[in-house]
Amino acid sequence: MKKTLKNIFRFAAGAILPAIAAVLCLSSCEDIQEDLEPCPSGLKLSFVYDYNMEFANAFPSQVDCLTLFVYDAEGNYVTTRTAGKEQTSDKDWRMTIDLPGGHYRLLAYGGMNCDDASFTFASDPAKTSFSNLEVFLHPSLITEPVGKYLHPLFYGRLDITVPEISTGYKEATVSMMRDTNDIRILLANENGVPIDASDFVFSITDNNTRFNSLNEIISTENVSYRPWAKGNSVMGVNPDGTESLVAWAELSVPRFMVSSDARLNVSRQDGTPVLSLPLIDVLCLYKSQRYANMANQEFLDRENTWNMTFFLTGQGVWAGVSIIINDWVVRINNSEL
Repeated sequence: MKKTLKNIFRFAAGAILPAIAAVLCLSSCEDIQEDLEPCPSGLKLSFVYDYNMEFANAFPSQVDCLTLFVYDAEGNYVTTRTAGKEQTSDKDWRMTIDLPGGHYRLLAYGGMNCDDASFTFASDPAKTSFSNLEVFLHPSLITEPVGKYLHPLFYGRLDITVPEISTGYKEATVSMMRDTNDIRILLANENGVPIDASDFVFSITDNNTRFNSLNEIISTENVSYRPWAKGNSVMGVNPDGTESLVAWAELSVPRFMVSSDARLNVSRQDGTPVLSLPLIDVLCLYKSQRYANMANQEFLDRENTWNMTFFLTGQGVWAGVSIIINDWVVRINNSEL
């Protein structure tokens, strides 16, 4: 009997003491009569980039600098926090911000405060409200006839409330998305005839250089993006022993929108057109039936690396039958795309 009672008391103590300790801790944070340090008030934030086709967090490997703006409930600027590669590459890193109780709007950008950032702010963020903040592609990166590689841009937003009575930092996650695309275009002759990249002019035209605080495109004017790199590669060996050379070009372009009239153009140096296609329609053809329920805009936002192969006829114009996009062969029923 004594042993049984002893076990009961031991069990009760094990269950009750942690609860008492928690209450005492809470009381010490809230009791202004106590001569103790007040509980911290604010946020402990993690950042995640899994809005991609792998549905896996790539934030530590892809985001090499971070800028976070904090606004109050009315959209007035409160404070800024930044982090470098040392922090963002650590999957266990958290950003801690001291804030009094209240409602806040958080705005996060990856790639804005890096040394080689491609985007900048239209005005001083510390003097700009949430609704008036704008980001734009630096004009020097839209250059003819040689384009520039765009440093990846990431965007995230979160509305959150910090409790008026704090028991410690509130933990939350800011989800990010990528706002830049990498496109690699290959031209190959269906007969194996060598193709020289220097004989062609590649470009993508779109109206997507400026974003508002909701990450929506602000219409300005169409610009022409040109390759930041191009060259030739060996695709194989022809029956006669000669090498089959293909031409390639790589371009960097900001966020694609379903509603845009982005266009891919390839021509010869003398201006003779090789192909001209509505780029958004072509890219959306790549979406697998596995993602049939995924909206086209979500697909364009999740996918950011595009490899497109076009086969030319013996006359050097697009065969107009199929396109290979990211290893998927897309059959074209209407070559007037």
